[in-house]
Amino acid sequence: MNAATLACASSGVTWDGISWADVQRHVRRLQARIVKATQEGRHNKVKALQWLLTHSFSGKALAVKRVTENKGKNTPGVDKVTWKTPVAKINAIASMKRRGYSPLPLRRVLIPKKNGKTRPLGIPVMKCRAMQALHLLALEPVAETTADLHSYGFRPERATADAGGQCFTSLARKVCAEWVLEADIQGCFDKISHAWMIANIPTDKAILKKWLKAGYVYQNELFPTEAGTPQGGIISPVLANMTLDGLEAMLSEKFPRARWRGLKMNMVRYADDFIITGNSKEWLEQKVKPAVVEFLAERGLVLSPEKTKITHIKEGFDFLGWNIRKYNGTLLMKPSKANVKAHLDKIREVINGNKSAKQVNLIRLLNPVLRGWANYHSHVVAKETFVRVDSDVWSMLWRWTVRRHPNKGTRWVKERYFKSRGTRNWVFSATEKIEDGTQREFTLLQESDTPIQRHVKIKADANPHDPKWEPYFESRWGKKMLRSSRGRRKIYSVWLRQDGMCPTCHETITKGTPWDVRYIVKRTEGGSDASSNLRMHHLNCRRSC
Repeated sequence: MNAATLACASSGVTWDGISWADVQRHVRRLQARIVKATQEGRHNKVKALQWLLTHSFSGKALAVKRVTENKGKNTPGVDKVTWKTPVAKINAIASMKRRGYSPLPLRRVLIPKKNGKTRPLGIPVMKCRAMQALHLLALEPVAETTADLHSYGFRPERATADAGGQCFTSLARKVCAEWVLEADIQGCFDKISHAWMIANIPTDKAILKKWLKAGYVYQNELFPTEAGTPQGGIISPVLANMTLDGLEAMLSEKFPRARWRGLKMNMVRYADDFIITGNSKEWLEQKVKPAVVEFLAERGLVLSPEKTKITHIKEGFDFLGWNIRKYNGTLLMKPSKANVKAHLDKIREVINGNKSAKQVNLIRLLNPVLRGWANYHSHVVAKETFVRVDSDVWSMLWRWTVRRHPNKGTRWVKERYFKSRGTRNWVFSATEKIEDGTQREFTLLQESDTPIQRHVKIKADANPHDPKWEPYFESRWGKKMLRSSRGRRKIYSVWLRQDGMCPTCHETITKGTPWDVRYIVKRTEGGSDASSNLRMHHLNCRRSC
């Protein structure tokens, strides 16, 4: 029996016996204290609280839970070890100690990119993933408190839709800037200076240095790492974000009167892609771009000459899968041609790869692809694009059906694979018998059925680790849930459970009265999304309670 097993056996703790609500509450409380100390500039207090969190049972348990429940839980590192059993997980908690910790090198795999090149991905061993997740719990509150206001990539509660919303705010009006510096950092994750990160990232320096210098194994050969943070590490996105944080503040400091002088400078960043707006091409080229180059050089980074350019808003530019352009003075955001092509290529690949599959199985494979892409673009001007994609998908499916039955006529193929539903006569649909003997119908999703709904951008200074922002995020979670059909059913069940009454004022909740949802046990304290943990209030009652 090893030391970790002995420690767990003596403590009597079991994985199934852990109270995750208490664990979440304890970690959340320490993170809130870290945020407060960071806001007050008490750096020694921040270090002390981070030490408490990274040495706590709750922090270690939550870290192990994360790495054993995410998508990579079954992907081993160089030691070919995964934690699947409750005993392995509880022993992993006991083994997470700072003293004597030595990370193993990463297992490198190459992921193909759209341009034909490859992107290196480093896969740490399970223990290194858990240690990174643990230290991320202590680092993320600092990162969220000091982050650039208009940075949206790899941050909790932020998404590409928020970055798109900020682009619209910065460019939509007639008085807004007309020139845009599109910037892209060349090999950002691979080239960040280790010395800069060790000197400036507010985390355990000794542990951080070990991670950065661990090296990687490729084709059974060990290679050292002299720069960069590995793509694939849990903590890597936050390290990259913190490396680039300060760019917005630097621009504001270097050009303090930019807005008042009509220079119209705004910045929007998502991970290592960012745009900066300005009133003229010359000012962006001669003033702003050199300042950005100087800022990045300190961190060992350079701009990509291929992807960095200055564009007029009437010509438009692509950002995060959208084309942003002004047509006769009106700003429209549409799915970019490259993004539409990539989407259709993926659909074509799925169809061509399943030429002999059952129709039901093909629908099962296609629907998540169609739904995910349509939801991503559901807040921009995409209705015409959705209709065009539906038409192209129909053409692909028609070729798929005709190929399967070369000796059958058009009418037979149509009746076999395409049904009439309501006013539509060419619905790709099929039925399948399920276990109880009944039949279940599967219908291919049509992207044009996706409603276009405006996305409400997150407030720039909202911090999910700061207790004062809890009501704001709670409200956003409730509204997000309402946008999904599953969420609406859940809300309806809550309304029925309360007999349609507000628990605060005991008056009826109707469609015509503004209302909101509240979590009984807050999500930040371990509460679930289950309907049993939800309560509906009138909006005014929700604000007062």
